Amino acid sequence: MESVDVIIEKYVDRRLQNKLLFFTSLMWMFDAAGVLVLSFTLPKISQEWSLSLLQSANVLSSTFVGMLVGALTVGLVSDLFGRKLSNLLYFLFTVVFTALLGASKSAEHFVVLRFLAGVGYGGLMPSVNAYLAEFMSRSMRGAYLVLLEASWALGSIAIGLVAVLTVENSWRISYYVFLVGLALVPFVLMLPESPRFAFKKYGKSGLERVLRVKVTEDVEELPKTKFLVADILRPPYLSRTIAIWSSWFVVSFVYYTLFSWAPKIFAQKGISDVKSLWFTFFMMVAQLPGYLSAAYFIEKIGRKHSLFIYFVGMAAFSIVWAFVSNTVQLTIAALALSFFTLGVWGLVYAYTPELYPTPLRATGNGMAGVVARIAGIFAPQYGGYMLSKGNSLFQIFLWLSVLSVVASLVVMCFGIETKNKEIK
Repeated sequence: MESVDVIIEKYVDRRLQNKLLFFTSLMWMFDAAGVLVLSFTLPKISQEWSLSLLQSANVLSSTFVGMLVGALTVGLVSDLFGRKLSNLLYFLFTVVFTALLGASKSAEHFVVLRFLAGVGYGGLMPSVNAYLAEFMSRSMRGAYLVLLEASWALGSIAIGLVAVLTVENSWRISYYVFLVGLALVPFVLMLPESPRFAFKKYGKSGLERVLRVKVTEDVEELPKTKFLVADILRPPYLSRTIAIWSSWFVVSFVYYTLFSWAPKIFAQKGISDVKSLWFTFFMMVAQLPGYLSAAYFIEKIGRKHSLFIYFVGMAAFSIVWAFVSNTVQLTIAALALSFFTLGVWGLVYAYTPELYPTPLRATGNGMAGVVARIAGIFAPQYGGYMLSKGNSLFQIFLWLSVLSVVASLVVMCFGIETKNKEIK
């Protein structure tokens, strides 16, 4: 009698895993680009529609309200209808409604479309994450999931480059380019269903259809217990839920405070509007080595210790950024903060699906995403409020540093190590 993990290790070859990583990474890139395009275009949008700082914060928060809805619904959609259909649905929301934002005639129109696009952003990430995790062997799962998350940096860099080169002519161009994403739909339709979902839904015959092989081994049944969302708040999942929810909340709050207002924060340091966009772009470039280093350390020293180290790095450079006094120091501090923050993102995305069993995995992922979206709603409001009150960068970043320290301690106290462990 073999576990599904063992069957996947035996019959899912590296070529298929690499193919799935490639296509899920492309979807993830569009998701990242959709979320972060507003960081580059908001100054021009606010100028065109004469928005105040607090009105601009509401535009930013509309994204995360939509993402909250996406995160709340993805568990149900994915667990009922499958990871493949869930991926397709939320991907279409992502590219179609983001492209339509380019045709917005007013701030009110923009907010409605941004909310709908946010539903796609918030649902696609946990759906794709759970999907890829369920094709991975134990030895490679963490590294592959961090590499998937690394495509966030590639999407950020791509849309950042488009934006800084075109935003002076028209901010709308940065949204119209999302129509390119429709070309990916036929390839998404050709991808297989998750083997774990197929086995849970249709038994061994479903597993064989997905793997396209005859499975000669007897396969252990997955737990048939009916899981509820409340189960992740009960033993044995309560402590790990506390650890991962704390991690998601803090990294989301720091990240979206930082990148939502990066051009404005750079302006407070005396950087011109055009240069501030380039500074923001290079911060997004720094995300990539953050992800890649996390992909190495997650398998080298494990999930818990990696998260602790990267959270401490976030805390340290949050404070450093508030005290830098020249362009060189500012560049180094901003790049380092971006490096550690996106390293944490990569780690939590790889760590989360390993904490819950198959029947609860998409829901566990989705609820972690809910926590992140709640943080995302408050982050732009926090940044907008602090900036509108004329608070110093030290006052703004002190709380980001404190939150990062708290998260590092919570992970060490309540987290479990899942390196090389089977996911049931």
